[in-house]
Amino acid sequence: MKIGHTLSKHDALMDIIKLFNDGPKNLEKLRNIKLKYDVSAKPETPLVIALQNLGPGFIKIGQALATRPDIIGTETAFDLLKLQDDVPPFPGKKAIQIIEADLGLKITDLFEEFSAEPIAAASIAQVHMARTIKGKKVAVKVLRPGIAKAFKRDLEAFTWLAGIAELFSNEARRLRPSKVIETIAEVISLEMDLRIEAASAAELKQNVKNNPYYDVPEVDWSRTSRRVLTTGWVDGISFKKLEKIKSAGLNPNKLAENLVQSFLSQALNDGFFHADLHQGNLFASLDNKVTAIDFGIMGRIDLPTRRALANILYGFANQDYDRIAKAHFDMGYVPKNQDYVNFKQAIRAIGEPVVGKPLSEISAGKLLGQLFETTTRFNMSTQPQLILLQKTMVTAEGVALNLNPDINMWEVSRPIIEKWVSENLNPIAIIKDAFKITFDTLSRLPQIIVDVEKIVDQAKQMPSPNMQRRSSAILVLYGLLAGILGSALFYSLYIMLQL
Repeated sequence: MKIGHTLSKHDALMDIIKLFNDGPKNLEKLRNIKLKYDVSAKPETPLVIALQNLGPGFIKIGQALATRPDIIGTETAFDLLKLQDDVPPFPGKKAIQIIEADLGLKITDLFEEFSAEPIAAASIAQVHMARTIKGKKVAVKVLRPGIAKAFKRDLEAFTWLAGIAELFSNEARRLRPSKVIETIAEVISLEMDLRIEAASAAELKQNVKNNPYYDVPEVDWSRTSRRVLTTGWVDGISFKKLEKIKSAGLNPNKLAENLVQSFLSQALNDGFFHADLHQGNLFASLDNKVTAIDFGIMGRIDLPTRRALANILYGFANQDYDRIAKAHFDMGYVPKNQDYVNFKQAIRAIGEPVVGKPLSEISAGKLLGQLFETTTRFNMSTQPQLILLQKTMVTAEGVALNLNPDINMWEVSRPIIEKWVSENLNPIAIIKDAFKITFDTLSRLPQIIVDVEKIVDQAKQMPSPNMQRRSSAILVLYGLLAGILGSALFYSLYIMLQL
C-alpha cells in the first residue's frame, strides 16, 4: 500500500506499467486513482522521485535496476542512474554506541580522536573521520541502524511486484525480473556485513599491488566488525571536483585512462572487480593514481564468462563480428536454433557505427536500443551473472567521459583486451586449462566412486519384484561413472586435436 501510494502521488504508476507493454489493457485504469501532489525540486522522472522517497532499500534496488535497460527501457534506465545515494546522517552518538557494542571497547580506547559528525552519509552506512591511539588517520564506516530489517521489507515488496509482472507479461517471464531481483538482493545483503566489505578490500588490494595507477586503502582489522569498518585515510581529490583536480596539476585524461584500464584489468585478469565506480568513490592523487573506496558491491565472473567477454570486446574493437557471434553461441547466450549468419549481421549493424568514434559522439541510447532489439529478436535470455559488470561498465564510462569528453573507449581498452586475449586464448593456455579441468575431475573421483557405490548399495536393497529396475539402475550408475572418468581422460586430447 505504501509503495502504491508513493508511486501514485508522484504520478509514477504508469512508468511501472509501461515496462511491460503486453500486460492487460485494463491496468491503464490505475491512472484514474492517482493522487495529486505538488513535488518540488523534481529529478528527471516521477519514478526517480518516487524511489528516492521510498527509502534506502529502494534507492539501492533502483540503482541496480538501472543496469537493466532490457527490462525497464533505455530512457528509464538512464534516469535511474541519477538516483542519489545521499540520505540524512544518523546521530554521531548512535554511531559511537554501535562501535563500542561491536568492538567491545570504549571509543576513547579505540581512537585518540573521533569526529562525531560524519563526513559522508549514504543509504547503507555513514563514514566518520578518526585518528587511532598511535596517531594514524583513518575512516570509520558504521552501518545504519535498522537497515537490514528495512531492506528485507523492501526486498519482499520488490519480489512480489516482480512476480506480478511475470504473471501478467510474457516479456517479463522471458526477462526474469524475479531472478534479477534475487541476484541484486544477494549482492546488497553482503553490504549488511562490513566484514565482507573488508575482505573484498583486502583481496582487491592484493590483486592491484603491482598496478602503479590504482590503489585501495588498507583495512584496520582490529577495528573492524560486522557493523564497523576501519580503513586507512585516503589523501586525494574526489572525482566530483574536476576543477580542483586540474588546478592540482593532475591530468584528467590520464586519470580516465587509468580508471578504464584498471577496471578492465580487474574484470578480465582476476574476475573480481569494484562494481560501484561512481565519482564519490574515486579519488585522484599524485602521479594520476586512482584510489577507490567503498567495497560493498563487488563483482565476480568465472573464466568461461571472462573468455566470452574478452572475445566480445576484442571483436568490437577489431570489427571481428564473427568472433562476437561465436562467443554468444558458445556461451549459450543465443539459443542454438537461431540463425548464426543473421545474428552476426545484426551484431555488425550495432558495431559499425561505434568503432573509431569518441565516446562523446556515440549515442548510448541508440546503441542500447539496437542491442536490446537484437536480444528480443534472437530470443536471448538475460544473464544475471553479468548484471554488476554491465552496471560498472556504464558507470565507469560515465566517469571517464566527465574527465575527458573526447576519450575513445575502444582505443583505451584495446591494450588490456589484446594482452589478455594473447595470454589466455592462445593454444597453450587452452591446453593448460583442459589439463586443469581433467585433474580437478580426477581429484574428485574417489568421492564420486564412494557416492556411486552408496547409491548402488541402495539399489541392491530393492525388493525382488523390482529386480529389472534395480539392474537397470546399477548399469546406469556404473555407466555414468565410466562416462565421467572417460570424459576427464579424453578431454585434453580432444582440445589438442581441435587445435
